[in-house]
Order: sequence, then C-alpha cells, then structure tokens
Amino acid sequence: MGKLAFVFPGQASQYSGMGKALCEKYSVAASIFKKANNVLPFSISDLCFNGPEEELKLTEKTQPAILTVSVAAYRVLENMGIKPDYVAGHSLGEYSAVVAAGGIKFDDAVLIVHKRGKFMQEAVNVGVGSMAALLGGNLEDIKKMCEEVRGSHVLMMANINCPGQVVISGHKEAVDMAIANAPKIGVKKAVILPVSAPFHCDLMKPAQEKLKVELNRINIKDLKIPLVANYDAEVTISSEEVREKLIKQVSSPVLWQDCVERLIAEGVNVFVEVGPKKVLSGMIKKIDRSVKIYHVETPEEVEEFAKIYKELKRG
Repeated sequence: MGKLAFVFPGQASQYSGMGKALCEKYSVAASIFKKANNVLPFSISDLCFNGPEEELKLTEKTQPAILTVSVAAYRVLENMGIKPDYVAGHSLGEYSAVVAAGGIKFDDAVLIVHKRGKFMQEAVNVGVGSMAALLGGNLEDIKKMCEEVRGSHVLMMANINCPGQVVISGHKEAVDMAIANAPKIGVKKAVILPVSAPFHCDLMKPAQEKLKVELNRINIKDLKIPLVANYDAEVTISSEEVREKLIKQVSSPVLWQDCVERLIAEGVNVFVEVGPKKVLSGMIKKIDRSVKIYHVETPEEVEEFAKIYKELKRG
C-alpha cells in the first residue's frame, strides 16, 4: 500500500437522513452529534435525520450539518485504528479535515462553520450573485473569457474541480454573460448552480473579514496529519498557516484538482471520501483513474472499508 488520504465533502452533499444509521450503530458517532446539539442554537441531529430538505439547504445549517456527519464518520474509523497519511477537504470540507488532523476542536469548528455560513449568506443580497458550472473547455480559455466579459462586475473561477469541470462565481449579470459566451470557447454545457450566494469570489470579502475575527478567537494547534490546502494546494501543518488559509479560502478559488494532484505526488494512491454522498469520488476518478477510491458514511461502508484496510496493510 502506498499512502492513504481522507477527503471531506463540501456543500451540496447534504441529504435528509444522513448520519442516522451511523449514530444508531456507533456511540462515538452519536457523541459527536450530541456535542453539536449542545453547541448550536438548533438540533443538528433532528435536521440531519429528518430534514426538511429546504431547511437543510440553508447555508448556515448545511455547513455544520455536513461537518458533523463527516467528523462522526471519521471518529468511527479513528476508533478502529484507521488513520490517514494526509487529509484534504473541499471548501467547507477543509474544516472537517482540520478537525480530523487535530487542529481545531470539534465544538469550536461546528460553531465556526455555522457562523461562516451566516457570514457568506449575509455578504451578498439574494439575487445579486450567481454561480455556474462549466463542463468541458480549457482552463486558460475560461479564465480569459471571465476577464473579457466581467466589465465592472466581479467574475472569477471559484472551483477548479477536475478536468472539464470549472465553477465560476460573481455578479449574476457577469455569470449570465459568461454562460452566453461559453460555447464559443468549447464549453459543452453550462449549469446555473442552486446556491444562495456566490461563493469563493471577491464578493465574499465581507464574510472573510468577519470570519477572520472568529478564527482569531479560537485555539488552532499544529496538525498531527498534514493537510493539502484549498488555497494553494500546498502541504500545511503549522497552526498559523492553517488559520491564514482558512480565512483566505472564503474569497479564493478552491484548487481541488491541484490538491488531488499534490496528494498523488506525495505518494497517495488510496483516497477515502469521508462524509455524505460521493461528489469528491467522482472528481478524483476524472483526475486520475489509477488511484483507488472508497467512500465511508454508512455502517456498511465502515465495515467494508475496515476489511479493505486490513488487506491493504497486508498487501
């Protein structure tokens, strides 16, 4: 076996019912939900297990919900003696990764991401911003097109996810203009994303400033497991770098493809997506088909990966 990386999902991976079976089977998972319920001004277990979907889609609730499910699944694996060589997370998922690596206490993280969601929502009035996924097309061409069509508006590449998948973010008029121009540069499909704010662009600067105050208030420790950060796809361990990159990440592009390629360059050949759904697994497959990819969220997936892990360690 080469090296093992745990990767943690971001927003849009939520669904009603997530984490329920995990809590029923494992007390260590249930204790994470209990901690979140005690810290937050609402019941995260009730929201995750029962929905409704509409409430689960509210950014300030989505973020702590996904973090709680992801950390609960991680604690189950950790309890079984399964630990990764590296961690990474997509946007919000980076907080799950930092908790897993021992950088931030879960109680602090779940409250921070609840506030992060609030700040991101408040930064831009509903309807002012937009995000769209561009499928196909060349990275440099997309970047150039964004520069050409934005005029006085904000328009940026927000997520560089995998070959053929870039998400743009900014003022609605600029995003609409980019969608209209996209076929000219070889983009096969452009899809407006059902999000409540334009994340990872300069319009998030007010949210970044508020988040900075909150992150400066909490204790962040040096990581026990190296993190490959969204902001620059560099291996990060020091507490101050972690803090700085979590702050900058709010208004900067998520360099997910670069993160995965960096992990592979570091010797990672086994990826485990820890948390709801399999969004990252699909992206990783498009980046490099030769790596092994697993998913862990349900008790069945936990047991299955525990067996696979033993085999990998032997092999």
